[in-house]
Amino acid sequence: MIKDAMLKAVLLTITVSWIPCSIAAPITTTALGHNSTTDYIDVPFMPYANPNAPKGGTLSLDARGTFNAANKWMTTGVAMIGTDYLYDTLMTGSLNEAFTMYPQLASKVTYDPDDTSWIIYHINPAARFWDGTPVTSSDVKATYDAILNKGPMYIRSYLGDIKDIETIDKQQVKFVFKSDDNKEILLTVGQFPIFAKSSIDTGFEKITLTPLMGSGPYKLGRVDAGRAVSYVRDPNYWGRDLMVNRGRYNFDMIKFVYYQSDEIAFEGFKSGQYRFRLENKASNWATGYNFPAVKAGFIYKETISSENPVPMQGLVMNMRRPLFQDIRVRQALTAAYDFEWMNKTLFHGQYERLQSFFHGSELAAIGTPSAAEMQVLSPLLAKLEPVQRQAVLTEWQLPTSDGSGFNRTALLKARQLLLDAGFYYDDMKLYQPDGNLAQIEILMTGETMGRVLLPYIRNLKRLGFDASLRQVDGPQYYERMRRFDYDMVVDIFAQSLSPGAEQAAFWGSAAANEPGNHNSIGIKNVAIDEVVAALANAEHRAEIILYTHVLDRLLRAGYYLVPLYGKSATNVAYWNQYRHTEKLPTNAIGIDYWWTDKQAEAGVNQYLKK
Repeated sequence: MIKDAMLKAVLLTITVSWIPCSIAAPITTTALGHNSTTDYIDVPFMPYANPNAPKGGTLSLDARGTFNAANKWMTTGVAMIGTDYLYDTLMTGSLNEAFTMYPQLASKVTYDPDDTSWIIYHINPAARFWDGTPVTSSDVKATYDAILNKGPMYIRSYLGDIKDIETIDKQQVKFVFKSDDNKEILLTVGQFPIFAKSSIDTGFEKITLTPLMGSGPYKLGRVDAGRAVSYVRDPNYWGRDLMVNRGRYNFDMIKFVYYQSDEIAFEGFKSGQYRFRLENKASNWATGYNFPAVKAGFIYKETISSENPVPMQGLVMNMRRPLFQDIRVRQALTAAYDFEWMNKTLFHGQYERLQSFFHGSELAAIGTPSAAEMQVLSPLLAKLEPVQRQAVLTEWQLPTSDGSGFNRTALLKARQLLLDAGFYYDDMKLYQPDGNLAQIEILMTGETMGRVLLPYIRNLKRLGFDASLRQVDGPQYYERMRRFDYDMVVDIFAQSLSPGAEQAAFWGSAAANEPGNHNSIGIKNVAIDEVVAALANAEHRAEIILYTHVLDRLLRAGYYLVPLYGKSATNVAYWNQYRHTEKLPTNAIGIDYWWTDKQAEAGVNQYLKK
């Protein structure tokens, strides 16, 4: 199942490594890995699954904003959350490994280790859509044709190396690529949901609450337009006995309840309107869970660790605006953010300052560059501006304050940086070198980030900026994001343990000019482009780590965003009716493998009736 903004790039690792390269020929296998062995190729079920988990109950969660469409793969409309439950992908990943793929719609693949310009996916003959019709290669081809021609721009660029899609027969579909350079694409094409050709032909681009025909474990249930959506488990789901699905999809219903603000959502959780909550608010976690249901033992709090990089959450500076072109301005805006005071005052000391775009993982660059990193960096240094060049070579450390709330030292430094960049003051106001007033508008939707951004805006005003916070509704916000119509905005860059070609959509020069792409910053840096290309073509795990370290250094040294805060673990709170295996996956919460304790659920229901 594909997650928004979390598409992984992958490299081919052959599990039959005893075949000598000199006599290598096309091979067929049931599992593919990313520079690691596929440890679960022969197991009956995943180690974090309970194959005897009872079916039943409802998993209810919260969502923000609103929705008006069921298809998130088109360029218009705001899609409802949870639609991934409606569809299968050709192969699916492990939550315990950096990246591996195991059979789902495709039971196996065929490819040539010496000619990676093609791969054949073999559709499982048992695969069926909800209406009982078989999933065929024509459905796969129609799905990719639609996404490549009508899908979001960042997806089109991500799949840009596809040259052709051929239907060999009903069960075999062949992907042909533009070259054999991009070995990632072999597995990338196995990650996308597959729709029935019949529904693609009649409604791919329609803004409607009727989903495209799928083959997934759930069907769309009740839709309360803009307020709630539920998915109902299909008891006839064709793939329920696949290895990756044993002990998975245990809930009879999965429901998402929409709220306009986190404060209202938290009240909804307290009253049992939904019963599983990802708690992202530090003050709630520290002091908010003291209501009667907690004291009565009906709500659990749990902190779940993960080896994945902490998503980089930061205040993006839109490089398409002249104001942010000078790196000294971006340095000044970074210095103005007082994390230590916010963490103490607003977050109860629970968060970490994000010192890396891959924070909390082996992919994060630490210390000064290693000898191997210097070999990659050295040819690139001449292509960097002096500030970025110096920052790349030194040990990285964001500005820190004493937590008093005054941040005087950092603001004085920021002021000097602005003066050095040609800014000047007149009548207590800050002006750009061209004589225009130094204005910054921070765009946001919802209310969650307001208390974080307002103290920052106060610091910007102390520097002389005409700074303001603009709150807009969801549809307007998403449209402005698509068009890059903002000065600064909070964005989140989620990463996997297997970064690769998708990095071009985040930081690549080409993506900066493509509306709807993920390069919300608008970075155009030839050195970053070269490292992203090298990362996409890495041949083993050590190279992936090496190029990611270099990419991390380049991104940090460009001061393209103001890193905010994050946490290396996930806080969850849930009513005492949900259960999971003793050992959760290493890289995710794995909610799809949880289940309902029916007796405990009855107790919760009885409590809520009081």
